[in-house]
Amino acid sequence: MYEAKNFEQLLGTEGFSDVLLRNHFTLYEGYVSNTNKVHEFLKTAEVGTPAYNELKRRFGWDWNGMRLHELYFGNMKNGGVALTAGSELQKVIEYVWGSFENWQKEFIGIGTMRGIGWVVLASHPVKKMVFNTWVNEHNE
Repeated sequence: MYEAKNFEQLLGTEGFSDVLLRNHFTLYEGYVSNTNKVHEFLKTAEVGTPAYNELKRRFGWDWNGMRLHELYFGNMKNGGVALTAGSELQKVIEYVWGSFENWQKEFIGIGTMRGIGWVVLASHPVKKMVFNTWVNEHNE
Protein backbone atom coordinates (compact mmCIF):
# COMPACT_ATOMS: atom_id res chain seq x y z
CA MET A 1 0.00 0.00 0.00
CA TYR A 2 2.68 2.53 1.05
CA GLU A 3 6.22 2.60 -0.31
CA ALA A 4 9.15 4.09 1.52
CA LYS A 5 10.55 7.15 -0.20
CA ASN A 6 14.27 7.46 -0.81
CA PHE A 7 15.82 10.38 1.03
CA GLU A 8 19.49 9.51 0.45
CA GLN A 9 19.96 12.83 -1.36
CA LEU A 10 20.08 14.30 2.15
CA LEU A 11 23.29 12.46 3.03
CA GLY A 12 26.04 15.01 3.49
CA THR A 13 23.67 17.73 4.71
CA GLU A 14 25.52 20.19 6.89
CA GLY A 15 24.68 19.78 10.58
CA PHE A 16 23.54 16.14 10.25
CA SER A 17 25.82 13.14 10.39
CA ASP A 18 25.26 10.47 7.77
CA VAL A 19 24.98 7.90 10.59
CA LEU A 20 22.14 9.90 12.15
CA LEU A 21 20.37 10.26 8.82
CA ARG A 22 20.74 6.58 7.92
CA ASN A 23 19.42 5.57 11.36
CA HIS A 24 16.36 7.74 10.80
CA PHE A 25 15.88 6.44 7.25
CA THR A 26 15.82 2.91 8.72
CA LEU A 27 13.37 3.98 11.42
CA TYR A 28 11.16 5.57 8.77
CA GLU A 29 11.26 2.43 6.61
CA GLY A 30 10.12 0.43 9.65
CA TYR A 31 7.11 2.72 10.08
CA VAL A 32 6.20 2.25 6.42
CA SER A 33 6.52 -1.52 6.70
CA ASN A 34 4.47 -1.68 9.91
CA THR A 35 1.81 0.65 8.51
CA ASN A 36 1.32 -1.81 5.65
CA LYS A 37 1.28 -4.85 7.95
CA VAL A 38 -1.26 -3.37 10.32
CA HIS A 39 -3.40 -2.23 7.39
CA GLU A 40 -3.56 -5.85 6.20
CA PHE A 41 -4.56 -7.11 9.66
CA LEU A 42 -7.30 -4.48 9.87
CA LYS A 43 -8.94 -5.86 6.72
CA THR A 44 -10.00 -9.00 8.60
CA ALA A 45 -10.39 -7.66 12.13
CA GLU A 46 -13.89 -7.31 13.51
CA VAL A 47 -14.78 -3.67 14.15
CA GLY A 48 -15.40 -2.86 17.80
CA THR A 49 -13.39 -5.74 19.23
CA PRO A 50 -10.41 -5.12 21.51
CA ALA A 51 -8.12 -6.56 18.81
CA TYR A 52 -9.50 -4.16 16.19
CA ASN A 53 -9.24 -1.20 18.56
CA GLU A 54 -5.62 -1.98 19.35
CA LEU A 55 -4.80 -2.41 15.66
CA LYS A 56 -6.35 1.00 14.91
CA ARG A 57 -4.21 2.57 17.65
CA ARG A 58 -1.12 0.85 16.26
CA PHE A 59 -1.98 1.94 12.73
CA GLY A 60 -2.15 5.56 13.92
CA TRP A 61 1.21 5.21 15.66
CA ASP A 62 3.00 3.79 12.63
CA TRP A 63 1.22 6.00 10.09
CA ASN A 64 2.03 9.14 12.10
CA GLY A 65 5.67 8.05 12.37
CA MET A 66 5.77 7.47 8.63
CA ARG A 67 4.16 10.80 7.70
CA LEU A 68 6.13 12.91 10.18
CA HIS A 69 9.38 11.52 8.77
CA GLU A 70 8.19 12.17 5.21
CA LEU A 71 7.26 15.74 6.07
CA TYR A 72 10.53 16.28 7.90
CA PHE A 73 12.80 14.81 5.23
CA GLY A 74 10.67 16.23 2.44
CA ASN A 75 11.24 19.75 3.76
CA MET A 76 15.00 19.32 4.06
CA LYS A 77 17.37 20.23 1.26
CA ASN A 78 21.02 19.30 1.10
CA GLY A 79 22.79 22.60 0.57
CA GLY A 80 19.64 24.50 1.45
CA VAL A 81 19.63 28.13 2.42
CA ALA A 82 18.36 30.04 5.41
CA LEU A 83 14.87 31.50 5.48
CA THR A 84 14.62 34.23 2.87
CA ALA A 85 14.40 37.70 4.35
CA GLY A 86 11.00 39.20 3.71
CA SER A 87 9.38 35.86 2.86
CA GLU A 88 5.78 35.27 3.90
CA LEU A 89 6.87 32.76 6.55
CA GLN A 90 9.36 35.19 8.05
CA LYS A 91 6.72 37.93 8.12
CA VAL A 92 4.33 35.63 10.00
CA ILE A 93 7.04 34.51 12.43
CA GLU A 94 8.01 38.12 13.13
CA TYR A 95 4.35 39.07 13.62
CA VAL A 96 3.79 36.29 16.16
CA TRP A 97 7.14 36.36 18.03
CA GLY A 98 8.36 39.90 17.35
CA SER A 99 11.52 38.65 15.64
CA PHE A 100 12.96 35.60 13.95
CA GLU A 101 15.46 35.28 16.81
CA ASN A 102 12.65 35.11 19.40
CA TRP A 103 10.95 32.33 17.41
CA GLN A 104 14.22 30.45 16.93
CA LYS A 105 15.04 30.64 20.65
CA GLU A 106 11.66 29.15 21.57
CA PHE A 107 11.82 26.50 18.81
CA ILE A 108 15.30 25.33 19.83
CA GLY A 109 14.28 25.45 23.50
CA ILE A 110 11.38 23.10 22.85
CA GLY A 111 13.63 20.85 20.77
CA THR A 112 16.09 20.47 23.63
CA MET A 113 13.48 19.39 26.18
CA ARG A 114 13.98 15.93 27.63
CA GLY A 115 11.96 13.23 25.96
CA ILE A 116 11.32 11.52 22.67
CA GLY A 117 9.30 13.55 20.26
CA TRP A 118 9.09 16.28 17.68
CA VAL A 119 9.13 20.05 17.80
CA VAL A 120 6.86 21.44 15.11
CA LEU A 121 6.12 24.88 13.75
CA ALA A 122 2.43 24.30 13.12
CA SER A 123 -0.20 26.41 11.46
CA HIS A 124 -3.74 26.98 12.64
CA PRO A 125 -5.69 27.55 9.41
CA VAL A 126 -8.82 28.90 11.11
CA LYS A 127 -6.93 31.44 13.23
CA LYS A 128 -4.41 31.98 10.41
CA MET A 129 -1.60 31.76 12.95
CA VAL A 130 1.44 29.64 13.58
CA PHE A 131 2.77 28.24 16.83
CA ASN A 132 5.55 26.01 18.10
CA THR A 133 4.45 22.79 19.71
CA TRP A 134 5.83 19.57 21.10
CA VAL A 135 4.49 16.32 19.67
CA ASN A 136 5.03 13.50 22.15
CA GLU A 137 6.67 10.77 20.09
CA HIS A 138 3.99 10.79 17.38
CA ASN A 139 0.82 10.09 19.26
CA GLU A 140 -0.93 13.28 18.20
